[in-house]
Amino acid sequence: MRLSLLCVALAVGLMASACQPVRPEAPATAPAAAQAPAVPADDNLNAVLWVQRSAEYRAAAAQAYRAATDHLDVALKQADWDALVPEERGNAARGLKPAVVLDIDETVLDNSPYQARLVRDGAEYSDPTWDAWVEERKAKALPGVVEFARAANARGITLVYISNRAVHLKQATLDNLRAEGLPVADEGVFLGLGTVVEGCEQDGSEKDCRRQLAGRTYRVLMQFGDQLGDFARIQDNSPAGRQALLDRYDGWFGERWWMLPNPTYGSWEPALFDNDWRQPRDVRRAAKRAALDVAP
Repeated sequence: MRLSLLCVALAVGLMASACQPVRPEAPATAPAAAQAPAVPADDNLNAVLWVQRSAEYRAAAAQAYRAATDHLDVALKQADWDALVPEERGNAARGLKPAVVLDIDETVLDNSPYQARLVRDGAEYSDPTWDAWVEERKAKALPGVVEFARAANARGITLVYISNRAVHLKQATLDNLRAEGLPVADEGVFLGLGTVVEGCEQDGSEKDCRRQLAGRTYRVLMQFGDQLGDFARIQDNSPAGRQALLDRYDGWFGERWWMLPNPTYGSWEPALFDNDWRQPRDVRRAAKRAALDVAP
């Protein structure tokens, strides 16, 4: 009886094993996972993301404009208060109508979507792509600037926009400013690149001639910008020359001059590679890396 049961069990076991699927042996080494396509490094990735996504950037911009608003009444009451450097003040400021001078890009309007496109496309700035962006009229106002502008306007202070947007972009720029709620007294308050100033020869994109022009009509209470050259002419665009200008007027920041943060571009960058944009991108990058202060 036992022998019969054993034979039955053995037969069932053999049938079950015969029905099991045959599993292939695992390969000695698993195939390598598919590699994602390499994305070229872009110097501006973190900078553009910081402007677009960080609360810290928005706080810094709003902070500057709120603090400036608190200084408006003090500046108005002092008849000799002036935010133009003596070299650019060709006439007496006392008795002139009050104004504030503002740069536009990254000071009043945020162009980070344009910078983001360059990062996405692995491209660099070009006049055609920039002009096309400006014509879209899609730049948004920086945090705090509209509130400041309205406070200044309510006090009878004219806003003058001195920008390195070329004069042929005037209408698109004024449309964008108005759409964002910025006061525009008249078309004459836009002084773009290419503005002719009688008696002053403009050097490249420097703004000193246009500041002089504004000073002929207005007592400039404050200036706003994201670049050192938005406040005074940079005679020597080298790290040492820029530091010398900052040292000379350091006390004006936070009273007459108000700097907005912009890590995405600026004249500080070419100062690190002898202002020669003709150099290949990798050569310019190497010069910037060499300028890093690495602790021993």
